[in-house]
Amino acid sequence: MLSATMKVAFLATDNREHYKDYATTAPHFGTAPEALLQGFAGLPGIEVHVISCIRRQVGAPAKLAENIFFHSLLVPKLGWIRTAYQGCVRATRAKLRQIQPDIVHAQGTERDCGVCGVLSGYPNVLTIHGNMRRVAKVLRSRPFSYLWLAARLESWTIPRAGGVVCITQHTLDQVRGLARRTWVVPNAVDASFFEVRNTPEPVPRLLCVGQVYPLKNQVALIRALDGLAANTRFVVEFLGEAKEEQPYAREFLNLVKSRPWCLYSGFADRSALREKLSKATALVQVSLEDNCPMAVLEAMASGLPVLASRLGGLPDLVDEGLTGLLCDPANAESMRSGASRLVQDPPGAKRMGVAARRKAQESFHPRVIARRTLDIYRDVLGATS
Repeated sequence: MLSATMKVAFLATDNREHYKDYATTAPHFGTAPEALLQGFAGLPGIEVHVISCIRRQVGAPAKLAENIFFHSLLVPKLGWIRTAYQGCVRATRAKLRQIQPDIVHAQGTERDCGVCGVLSGYPNVLTIHGNMRRVAKVLRSRPFSYLWLAARLESWTIPRAGGVVCITQHTLDQVRGLARRTWVVPNAVDASFFEVRNTPEPVPRLLCVGQVYPLKNQVALIRALDGLAANTRFVVEFLGEAKEEQPYAREFLNLVKSRPWCLYSGFADRSALREKLSKATALVQVSLEDNCPMAVLEAMASGLPVLASRLGGLPDLVDEGLTGLLCDPANAESMRSGASRLVQDPPGAKRMGVAARRKAQESFHPRVIARRTLDIYRDVLGATS
């Protein structure tokens, strides 16, 4: 029998570990987990314990919200990916014995969370954010590289999870036949993006958000839009980290410098991104593999239409002709045609943006996703009681 208050252990990567940013005083877990926690905050009937492993001692606030507690676990270097995260597993299990949760929810297979969740000894579910097996295949990862190891750990983890929360149909297709149980629930979007008031600048501006590397396909996008730039006035602004030591990023930066209609503005935090979205005409996401990119959801919540690849999880998010347009990221004419429709028909783009915000409100708001996730917990606990 379920208790009146459900106790949830929420396993999430503290990005201070991911970015080696140990001087920052507060934890941050990535935009999707943070938006879900935002939905959980103040939700009656649930007590959440966020657990994160880290290699150095850092600031660790006891609570993130009235009903959300935080536990930072110090794990030596040896306990990470080279040992299949066994140090993280042991530290997490010890903390769980103290908390005694009803259910464990692991966020992602990219790092330690998935393995810790399935080995927790408690009823558990796993949300897959990036399909590591698929990413490793698309990028042809080298044996024993990080992606290669992550893909193999994902293959081991999925069938051992109590159930898999798939954020798009694309993930459901990837885990079909491996997962015991599945649910399709998209990512939540930080509520602040619904407050953005989109007033596009006179010169149409397309935003392309994401780390500059082959999977995101920025180089092909620039080359595809050369023909459009010859007779149409617009700007493409790129946001995201570009590591100059990487050949792909160097090629990208050289292309941007030689094209006055291209602008590279580097990494943008949440506040800066909201400001950029408020002035943009549309978001462009022409990745070669993507599941449920937060940039797309945030743009839709902000009232922007999206030009997205017709692959992966993107067709689940963008309704062709209604909230945006779909294209073939391997076909220059397809990308150019989609961008042309958006920059040459501002009223039409605006109508799609209004519809995009409406869909985001109904489908991606933190309150909506938190309630759907709570239903999954009840489903799992009801089946195991």
